[in-house]
Amino acid sequence: MAKNLHMNKVRNMRQFSASCITTFLFSISFNAQAVLVDDMIAEYAQESGKTFSAEKGKTLWNETHSSKKDGKLRSCNSCHTKDLTASGKHKKTGKKIDPLAPSVNNERLTDRKKINKWFKRNCKWTYGRKCTAEEKGHFLTYIKSQ
Repeated sequence: MAKNLHMNKVRNMRQFSASCITTFLFSISFNAQAVLVDDMIAEYAQESGKTFSAEKGKTLWNETHSSKKDGKLRSCNSCHTKDLTASGKHKKTGKKIDPLAPSVNNERLTDRKKINKWFKRNCKWTYGRKCTAEEKGHFLTYIKSQ
């Protein structure tokens, strides 16, 4: 009986240790994510001379634009949905798009190169042009808040 009690204590300690390590690693990832996004927002603010708001980002997110190719209306939420905590679906390929909200997808907003790649690609598709530093700042502020 004493042996079983000891084994249960060891098992519980291992589970607790694993939980602590997971929490620690997540907090490092979350902090790195916050620092990167804050740095990018500061860069866009310096470039544009503007300050940003999540509300303005949400407005931009939901605005519709007419495609120069086919005249169809597009918005960011056409693929990503209005709820950034939900999965979206690519309009052309039908491929699932993981949620953008960092609160439910800790891989979002963790890589500057990916963020810039998707800004370039998605702004071109939605707006038919590159997004301005001001628009990017509002978008990042909005996405970060989700």
